[in-house]
Amino acid sequence: MAALFLSIGDLTALAVDALVNAANPTLLSGGGVDGAIHRAAGPALLDACRALPETAPGVRCPPGEARLTPGFALRARVVVHTVGPVWRGGGDGEPGVLAACYRSSLALARQAGARSIAFPAIGCGVYGYPYAEAVHVALAELRAAMDLQIVLCPFDARGAMHYRAAAAALHIALREDRLPS
Repeated sequence: MAALFLSIGDLTALAVDALVNAANPTLLSGGGVDGAIHRAAGPALLDACRALPETAPGVRCPPGEARLTPGFALRARVVVHTVGPVWRGGGDGEPGVLAACYRSSLALARQAGARSIAFPAIGCGVYGYPYAEAVHVALAELRAAMDLQIVLCPFDARGAMHYRAAAAALHIALREDRLPS
């Protein structure tokens, strides 16, 4: 059985097979996690994203879905791009869309042969999803994916606190002693 790991810090530095990008629908880079991943992967990532077909004008990945590209200069072999929901108070289907982000990302990572995957807190940046609610949705989805080594990578101690609280509420063990090798 695999494990859930908690690693505070730079998502782009992790040695995992798949790295999840909290992207925008264009997949053409943005701020936050998305911008950091694009900077670390190099310009070839933007070229690969541009090559993905649009599903609607300006949309390469609708919210809740995921797309796959190589990792290029990242330590991760592949990047799974997913688009979280914009928080509108919770009554507009946001939890279902966020859960779909995790399911879609896991499915693509498995298809790519990944045995390890790292996630940021999808939707918690500019999209405004409240951290405590978002990580609860994330952990509820990820606990069923224990065939993979999963690394949860909050940017700071405050984010880690939310993961620990959600894990305790859901009776999920988080490991912080070492990352998967």
